[in-house]
Amino acid sequence: MKILVVGRGGREHSVIMQLEKSERVEKIYAAPGNGGIQNHAECIAIDEMDIAGLVAFAEENKIDLTIVGPENPLNAGIANAFQEKGLKIFAPTKEAALLEGSKDFAKQFMINHGIPTAAYASFTEADEAKAYIEEQGAPIVIKADGLAEGKGVIVAETKDQALHAIDTLMVEDAFSGAGRKVVIEEFLDGREFSLIAFVHENKVFPMISARDHKRAYDNDEGPNTGGMGVFAPVPDITPEIEAYATKEVLQKAADGLMKEGRNFTGILYAGLMQTDAGTKVIEFNTRFGDPETQVVLPLLENDLIQVIEDVMAGEDPQLVWKDAACVGVVVASKGYPNTYEKDVALPENEAGENAFVIQAGTKQTDSGLVSNGGRVLLVGGLGSDLTAARKAAYDNLTVYDDSDAFFYRTDIGINQ
Repeated sequence: MKILVVGRGGREHSVIMQLEKSERVEKIYAAPGNGGIQNHAECIAIDEMDIAGLVAFAEENKIDLTIVGPENPLNAGIANAFQEKGLKIFAPTKEAALLEGSKDFAKQFMINHGIPTAAYASFTEADEAKAYIEEQGAPIVIKADGLAEGKGVIVAETKDQALHAIDTLMVEDAFSGAGRKVVIEEFLDGREFSLIAFVHENKVFPMISARDHKRAYDNDEGPNTGGMGVFAPVPDITPEIEAYATKEVLQKAADGLMKEGRNFTGILYAGLMQTDAGTKVIEFNTRFGDPETQVVLPLLENDLIQVIEDVMAGEDPQLVWKDAACVGVVVASKGYPNTYEKDVALPENEAGENAFVIQAGTKQTDSGLVSNGGRVLLVGGLGSDLTAARKAAYDNLTVYDDSDAFFYRTDIGINQ
């Protein structure tokens, strides 16, 4: 089979590394790819938002299956465009991807279909949003309605922080229109985790649980990021909790999308909070999570291509997971998630035993590998338990210890 993977980040690098294990895969293309992906696939200079260009490439090269990583092309209708040409694509249509594309739509959808989530209100006027915050108090959560690369969520611990967030999102338009409407939510106290599933229409096949560390610095301090580290599976998320989340969240979402004529095919991600009142949804994504994918897929025993084909045929892929743990630590550019420098040379970092490196914000130049983003790469470790997996990962991070350009958290997998 010839496979096209759309995207340029760590998630896509991880998917491609899993795909190349399959004996059924003849050739993998990545559009546009990154400095690490080019070691595993042929990188094509087509931007992930150039949907017409991607369709033309898939037609010309007789691509058997396209897998889409990032959210922006999903919400722009890449699946619709491929399907109109009769091209096989594992991705939701833009109608189904709206579950991630609009926080307001997602909240209304959850209320309509009885999916447990935090109380909320939506606003298009900053003054009204601020009045609501004054009434509700803090802590409180403010979210940009649209796509903001995982950075449009502010957990405000004080009213002043919440009011400043409204100015940032709505008045200063920090996320290029994504915050013209905001969703303000009740603060949920508990333990966060993710549950990702392969979905086709009303068939839902969950993966193992994962927990992402979103704050920039140790001890969960600093601003929210797209994710600074992650581990799987999560010891305190019991089979009973996973079964509840599958039935009351993922299955209800798949059924609700079908009822609304938004039939879903692809990856459905539920960001969840385990509270004293039970499991509640923080957000939905309509694609592989990043960085969760980087620790979940290495624990999958199955052939990923066979899984996707089974799911698209409506058949149970019979998922099998390794009896092991995986920890991933993100190496980021200093200054991330705010201003940071690009084009900084990266030290050589060959993964040791039970470890691997997934590149995200990198590119190859004539002088070698350089940084090209905020989250530069992820170093992962596999082990019999979290302690062993942490050691495997952190033993391979020492090359960044004295860096003036990069940083990483030292507590991934500890703050469970």
